[in-house]
Amino acid sequence: MTVIESPRTPARRAPRRGVNLEKWGWIYMRASGVVLVVLVFGHLFVNLMVGEGVKAIDFGFVGGKWADPFWQWWDVLMLWLALIHGANGMRTIVSDYTNPGTVQRILKGALLLSTIVLLVLGTLVVFTFDPCPAGSPAELLPSFCPAA
Repeated sequence: MTVIESPRTPARRAPRRGVNLEKWGWIYMRASGVVLVVLVFGHLFVNLMVGEGVKAIDFGFVGGKWADPFWQWWDVLMLWLALIHGANGMRTIVSDYTNPGTVQRILKGALLLSTIVLLVLGTLVVFTFDPCPAGSPAELLPSFCPAA
């Protein structure tokens, strides 16, 4: 006689060793999503509602905003969380829709490489942005620069 176990009987598996990266990726997606909602709505409120609104957003507005380290870190945190959040989502899609093997490794490698490049470039732009570079011709500088 064959006995079929109840479908609700927990499967007997060998204990896993090491870090469960899928679990931590899942937790990261939830935590970063909550923080991103706050960062994005704060960003939109300051840029669109405070002051003159959307009419005031121009090169000078961004230059003035990024002159303050608080807004630099705000935007960099938003950049990092959003890019890693999106890359983790894309990694999940690649894992779900491709078979393990060469194609999956290539896609995940390309995703990792593009994420790293964008994080480095975006961070450099925010922290090295100078709206009034020294030695530039006065006619090319914005009106708020001292040499203009």
